[in-house]
Amino acid sequence: METKNTNKKVLAFDFGASSGRAMLGVYDGTKIGIEEIHRFSNDPVILGGTMYWDVLRLFYEIKQSLIKSKSFGKIDSIGIDTWGVDFALLDEYGNLLENPIHYRDGRTAGMVEKSFEKIEKEEFYDITGNQFMEINTAFQLLALKEKRSHLLERADVMLLMPDLFNYFLTGKKVTENSIASTTQLFDAKNRTWSEKVINSLGLPKKLFTEIVPSGTIIGQISEDISEELKIEMSDVIAVAGHDTQSALVSVPTLEDDFVFLSCGTWSLLGTEIDNPIINEKSSHYNITNEGAYGDKASFLKNIIGLWLIQESKRQWERQGKLYSFGELEEMAKNTTSFKCFIDPDDPVFVPSGNIPDRIREYCIKTNQEIPQTEGEIVRCINESLAMKYCYSLEEIKDCTNKEYKTMYMVGGGIQSKLLCQMTASACNMKVSAGPVEATVLGNIAIQLMATNEIKDLKEAREVIRNSQEIIYYNPQDSILWKDKYEDFKRIIKFKEMVTC
Repeated sequence: METKNTNKKVLAFDFGASSGRAMLGVYDGTKIGIEEIHRFSNDPVILGGTMYWDVLRLFYEIKQSLIKSKSFGKIDSIGIDTWGVDFALLDEYGNLLENPIHYRDGRTAGMVEKSFEKIEKEEFYDITGNQFMEINTAFQLLALKEKRSHLLERADVMLLMPDLFNYFLTGKKVTENSIASTTQLFDAKNRTWSEKVINSLGLPKKLFTEIVPSGTIIGQISEDISEELKIEMSDVIAVAGHDTQSALVSVPTLEDDFVFLSCGTWSLLGTEIDNPIINEKSSHYNITNEGAYGDKASFLKNIIGLWLIQESKRQWERQGKLYSFGELEEMAKNTTSFKCFIDPDDPVFVPSGNIPDRIREYCIKTNQEIPQTEGEIVRCINESLAMKYCYSLEEIKDCTNKEYKTMYMVGGGIQSKLLCQMTASACNMKVSAGPVEATVLGNIAIQLMATNEIKDLKEAREVIRNSQEIIYYNPQDSILWKDKYEDFKRIIKFKEMVTC
């Protein structure tokens, strides 16, 4: 890699389901240094039985971040990534019609099945290549059409979350490729909005804006905001707006064929490919195709991730039991292994609430030993996640007809050494864990590629590999884990039979 003389400063905003932060990235030509400028909570608000995102408060925090960034000198560019599927509706004057609604809101119940009355399931998947999940944008919009059609009639434009914040900063209404591909309204093969799906669901065509590639410079901070905050006008770049795709950019691999696991509130397990894989087998496994940086696609499975531990921790706090994540992990390490399993993706675990009690109820229904202590609950979650990673990896390999030597784990979840080791053991493969700040580093790298500071994706991954520590885990007790994996599969099949 050629050494360059540069001192590029960029600002990466990374919004998760429970918090957001602004991170300063400084590129010296060989490495990216990062520093947190501002961190804030992202708290949904329930009002009148509906769960909303407090989007105006979040934009206030963006402004606070921009004010704080002034002490670091001129910021060359800004990029924003968020979670997928959620959106806002704007009227003809560009004003919000209401706060965006949270994907965990109950309004989409039954909408997947309702959509199949309008477009056949097989054709729906063949066009979008998306895993069917009730939270997806298509089903949120269908719920609006069915229950609040007047709102859709008033709407002029729909903007997904990163595009909404970009619009607030620049006044430009565009949709970035990766975030569009989370909606189940996107034609995965032609990489544009699907007229067939939009028409079949009866959605207004005018809602959908131009789709631009990841890494597009869409404009500058508006004069109004620049004057209000007394800041210089920086470029605003549409990075990979879906945080998973920003994280994928930072996978520190030298291989063309690799498997990655972006591990956070959600776990996204998959591989990077040149073209979507959409066939009978991928449909059967309900695997999703998303738009990735550089005209590539990512073929992946959405798995409920550390949400299970995060929500359990919140439940224990409500009961007056205050534990750190480190303490919970230590408690889990000191309990008996393989007492019980859950399917992390069972619908019962999607809503917020008392996850520990739901885990116990799941174990009762599947005739397993019932976890009692906090440590037993956390161990059950971690072991079940590791087993589900193995389960999903088998599906990925069956579709790609490829073998993978290493699992590249990235994101905040890798701070759990217990989960990393369990993943290596369950999947019987080496785990490369790092970087922790995968999404932020990918966001920054895309900004640097957009301005030609970094040549391409291969160089970006090399820069990130040089910038961050990587920790490796090797399988342990492989025969025992293989034996218990058969128990895990039987539990899943038993629960499916009981449900049917």
